[in-house]
Amino acid sequence: MTTALLAGGGTAGHVNPLLALAEHWKAVEPEVSIIVLGTAEGLESRLVPDRGFELQTIERVPFPRRLNRDALRFPSRFRGAVRRARAIIRDRGVDVVVGFGGYASAPAYLAARLERVPMIAHEANARPGIANKLAARLGAAVGTTFAGTPVRGARVVGMPLRREIVELNRVATRPEALQHFGLDPAHPVLLVTGGSTGARRLNETISDAAARILGAGWQVVHLTGTGRGGTDPDLPGFVSLPYCDRMDLAFAAADLVLCRAGSATVSELTVLALPAVLVPYAAGNGEQRLNARGMVAAGAARLVNDAAVSPQWVADDLVPLLMDRAAIARMAAAAQSLDRLDGAAELLALVREHQSPSKRVG
Repeated sequence: MTTALLAGGGTAGHVNPLLALAEHWKAVEPEVSIIVLGTAEGLESRLVPDRGFELQTIERVPFPRRLNRDALRFPSRFRGAVRRARAIIRDRGVDVVVGFGGYASAPAYLAARLERVPMIAHEANARPGIANKLAARLGAAVGTTFAGTPVRGARVVGMPLRREIVELNRVATRPEALQHFGLDPAHPVLLVTGGSTGARRLNETISDAAARILGAGWQVVHLTGTGRGGTDPDLPGFVSLPYCDRMDLAFAAADLVLCRAGSATVSELTVLALPAVLVPYAAGNGEQRLNARGMVAAGAARLVNDAAVSPQWVADDLVPLLMDRAAIARMAAAAQSLDRLDGAAELLALVREHQSPSKRVG
């Protein structure tokens, strides 16, 4: 029986692909024992137990970016996190470590190297993070979501996604989706989402310009997040929700998506062949703009700078696009041409290649 340690967390971008792999692995190899290594502060502290997986925690130790008191304490704290990860690997007989970036991954990678356990890293973004750069230097096999991610020797495996997204038949599910949101089948639907935490500029712009969008003959499903701005205009055909626990239905209802360009979001759009207007998050190291480039190059998406998004942009650019159904149809056709990988299955295949021969299944 294989015992696997899956390390990652902090944000949905790390936790969701981890859980997608865990659930797929359990489905094809029910006897596998999966332990998740995360932190007590991250999103994994809630989501991992909710999905029925065991969570072990280590201290959250961010890499220092400037010289201060935390930087001086970093070496001892990081060594403590590595010791904790090594103890779990030894005590539980871990056979393979799979990391997804985030605070828990770097100690897990180093612990795996010291314990001589095979390790695999999954890099979600087109620009790799610090933890996964470390993994590559330590000799990990690396699977990437996007082609062109600058990690030597990496293999493109795609993004591990929830089965309800990968297996979604949008056409067959659309009537249920429209009924779920109380929408009219006679009008197209714009889905607006800023990801799991919401996006203030998108929220405020869409709330302020709601009448213009509705006036173009479209309906809106607006997922705002919590405390990220925007108000419900309380207009027929405009559905505003802080959170949607049925994203499969939100995607099934949508004809066009206005959203950030996080790696998971771009991967979901690609798998579902959904055309989009992508607004990369302006902060960070520019990875969202890189994440978007495949869809944009194929003609399946349009790219808009965050600073440009305003009610005037809606009037000058978004509404004309909404009125041009032929252009949206061309974007949808281009989305159909994109490569679609089952990221969970592809990543598991990579993991199995690097397990010890006695632990491989299938």
